[in-house]
Amino acid sequence: MKVWIPHEAGRSLIGELPPDTTLEVFTGDDTSLPSDPATVEFWTPPFLSTVNATHLLDKMPRLRVVQLMSAGADAWVSRMPAGVTLCDARGVHDSSTSEWVVAAVLAYLRNFPAFARAQERRQWAYGPTDELAGKRVLIVGAGSIGAAITRRLEPFEVSLTLVARRARDGVHGVDELPRLLPFADIVVLVVPLTRATTGLVDAAFLAAMPDGALLVNAARGPVVDTEALAAELATGRIAAAVDVTDPEPLPADHRLWDMPNLLLTPHVAGSVRGFQSRAYRLIGEQVRRFAAGQPLENVVTDGY
Repeated sequence: MKVWIPHEAGRSLIGELPPDTTLEVFTGDDTSLPSDPATVEFWTPPFLSTVNATHLLDKMPRLRVVQLMSAGADAWVSRMPAGVTLCDARGVHDSSTSEWVVAAVLAYLRNFPAFARAQERRQWAYGPTDELAGKRVLIVGAGSIGAAITRRLEPFEVSLTLVARRARDGVHGVDELPRLLPFADIVVLVVPLTRATTGLVDAAFLAAMPDGALLVNAARGPVVDTEALAAELATGRIAAAVDVTDPEPLPADHRLWDMPNLLLTPHVAGSVRGFQSRAYRLIGEQVRRFAAGQPLENVVTDGY
């Protein structure tokens, strides 16, 4: 069995593999393929690969598994050949993404961006800030990352409400959002990008948020209607902290750059030093499962 991984470091991180396994590194550069892609059965593309990487699927007739390093599978879902199982990296990014959410919320509420700008001016800009304690937090996306965010926010004396595709014990359904949004001080987005979630946050969604609310997007850029967000932020009525945009990267002349009530980071929530060891632990487990004929974990169905 031939396996392609995107990092040389993965060789030491992936663990023991079946004796008949050939492990090769393909970084994503089509000009330096390690061997004939037609012989690959298990492929892990580079982290955050876009639809541009999927063209290689046509050259992989023996491919049986695509194991992503990202929690989101939107670039791959509709492009998988028959007989190929797509798996995401559920669990790999729980700690890093939930840390980013907490950091972004605290940074914005405690006015760190403004203080950082004041520091550049050598200005002692004393003044009171908002606080997280007592806030009503609505988490849209109740998967493993949503659960990790919940655990990290609980000590901050907030009230937490979770929303998923369908209601279940302790979790509201997405159809309840119009009723829930007016009572949320902070709305956190951690849903996958699917047909159902594309444009989920539109003008009506934003208008339903109360004055002074904070929208936090740790999902995918197209989950939010960019023009609707820019229009709402321009009024100064609400604020946003986002790690993703649509388009991405955000063009240098886009008006969002100049919004004082926007905290923007360049899609770094999952880009941390511990990422590779967690990812290759999963990849190794999946290769061993596949080789043994066992069911794979994290199989993507209906975009999730």
